[in-house]
Amino acid sequence: MSALAQLQQDPRVVVRREGLPDPQGKCVVYWMQRAQRGWDNPALDMAIKVANELQKPLAVFFGLHPKYPNSNWRHYAFLVAGIRETWEQVEKRGAAFVFRAYPQHDLIRFCAEVGAALVIGDENPMREPEGWRQSATRKLRVPFWTVDADVIVPSKFFPKEEYAARTLRPKLHKLLSAFFTPLENPNARHRWTDATRPASQPLDEQTVLSDLPLDRSTQPVSHYVGGTRAGQNVLRQFVQHGLRDYDTARNLPHLPGTSNLSAYLHFGQLGPHTIALAVRDAEAPQVAKDAFLEEMIVRRELAINFVARNPQYDKLAGCHEWARKTLAEHRADPRPYLYNEAELEQAETHDPLWNAAQLEMVVTGRMHGYLRMYWAKKILEWTPSPEEAFDIAVRLNDRYELDGRDPNGYTGVAWAIGGKHDRPWPPARPVFGMIRYMTAGGCARKFDVKSYIKRVEALAGRSAQLGTHPALFH
Repeated sequence: MSALAQLQQDPRVVVRREGLPDPQGKCVVYWMQRAQRGWDNPALDMAIKVANELQKPLAVFFGLHPKYPNSNWRHYAFLVAGIRETWEQVEKRGAAFVFRAYPQHDLIRFCAEVGAALVIGDENPMREPEGWRQSATRKLRVPFWTVDADVIVPSKFFPKEEYAARTLRPKLHKLLSAFFTPLENPNARHRWTDATRPASQPLDEQTVLSDLPLDRSTQPVSHYVGGTRAGQNVLRQFVQHGLRDYDTARNLPHLPGTSNLSAYLHFGQLGPHTIALAVRDAEAPQVAKDAFLEEMIVRRELAINFVARNPQYDKLAGCHEWARKTLAEHRADPRPYLYNEAELEQAETHDPLWNAAQLEMVVTGRMHGYLRMYWAKKILEWTPSPEEAFDIAVRLNDRYELDGRDPNGYTGVAWAIGGKHDRPWPPARPVFGMIRYMTAGGCARKFDVKSYIKRVEALAGRSAQLGTHPALFH
């Protein structure tokens, strides 16, 4: 077997367009999308290995499209903040980074321009990016491989939708030792000359953002800065100061007990290997490390499995039959309160805790994971139907969360409203049926609700109580 054929057999690789590299091709192209980083990136590693084997230079193409579904100014500001650093990391590894923003962002035109011999991409289970990869497969005239770069264990080992964490966990742990290892991070050996190097657009963050036709109704946040270096700083702080109490503090929203890494993972500015290996090798109680790795690997890759294998992942119809049945049986139950989407978006409910959670998301671009569950369940309780509740929760999550439009977000909504990856919880309750129920009183017994609300008020810079009608969204 040739060296190239051996690379093709890598378990992370999906061969989307077969064939031999174009013998007249001048370079290998890596189409970077989901894995927006120049280090600990299996797709970049594979592209470098292929380029080295073919004795050709590597071009890393980043085409910035302004119309990713449900995205807005907030998300693009975080994304663009990381491009310069990724550019520098890629160049240090011997490849040429080529940035092309809309309307010059087309992959097919770029491959024709540079004479691609073979194209590498990264995998993304979401509906629209998968559609883009299928389109590229049809339009390219050279081999096209994609690499599963943002999971620890490649998703191809789990070809069917898993019912719950308990069904995935043993399968995943059986394979974990083969993949939970440091990545190689090789360098490209065949460099571009000044004369042959493909042209890149200049990158000025403010100019790029101002020129893109973006949805500008949701402003960028100041609490989180995009980019690998910023993500590494957050990771370092967490490992040094937050990890030791993670097993208990992560479910206490009034404390800084979570990692705050989800946005960096979503944009691929940090990879799962970087984070998981740092936690595995940290000096911290094993129970805390185990709790984090369960969330980071098992639960995260369960969410990716759900989105990859269930075409209705962002609808109630994608949830278990038992859950849809019990919700249907209680569809006509009286709701204690009814709010429309605008009132929910404006945090205009009777519940100060829910308002605080909504406001935290709007102001900071994140909501504590425990409160995401409470937040979504109350939307179910306060809207006319479970379908409408599901759709509203998805829209608000996608719009305001920096890590929205992500498998974790859709899985979280599906768990909270549609019982996904959960079980029935008898006896049946009004509205919820046998969907797991949460109350403000239960939250108050679990954590210091008043301290949490005060912290959010301080973040928002608001002196009024969280039951008023703030006009701070539009």
